[in-house]
Amino acid sequence: MTEVKKIPEGFQNITPMLVVKDGLKAIEYYKKVFGAIDKGTMMMPDNKSVAHATLEIGNSKIMLSDEFPEMKSLSPESVGGTPVSLYLYVENVDKTFNLAISEGATSLDPVVDQFWGDRHGAIKDPFGHIWSIATHVKDLTREEMKKAAEEAFSKIK
Repeated sequence: MTEVKKIPEGFQNITPMLVVKDGLKAIEYYKKVFGAIDKGTMMMPDNKSVAHATLEIGNSKIMLSDEFPEMKSLSPESVGGTPVSLYLYVENVDKTFNLAISEGATSLDPVVDQFWGDRHGAIKDPFGHIWSIATHVKDLTREEMKKAAEEAFSKIK
C-alpha cells in the first residue's frame, strides 16, 4: 500500500482560503484577471453555492468557498473588510492591475516602482479581498535595500 502524502501533491504548507459572496462569479473573475485555472469546484447540494474550489494561479494555489454564516465562515463584505492581503507576482503588473480595475476592482495604491525592487500596486477585488500585485524589476543587495528603505521611510511623516 502506498503511503499517503501528508501534504498533497502540488500544494505548499500554507494555502490561502478565500471566503466570498458569489463564489462562481469570484472564480470567473480570478480566471479572467489572474489567469487562474479551476482545479476543481464542489458545489453545495442546491447547486448555487460553492462548497469548495481550488484555483491555481501560476505556481500557487488558493482555495475558495462561498460564505456560510451558520459555520462562522464569512466574507470580507460581511465582516467589514479584511486585515489580510495576498501578494501576487505577475509578468506584467500594469496589464494585470488595469484588467483588475476594468473588471470591477478598486485601486488602493497605483502601480509604481517601489524601493524594494518591485513595480507594485494594490487593489481590493469585487469580493473584498486585497491583492498586492507586482512584477520584480530590480535586484538589490542588502546594502542597497537598506539605503533605499531608509530613504523611503524618511519621507513618511
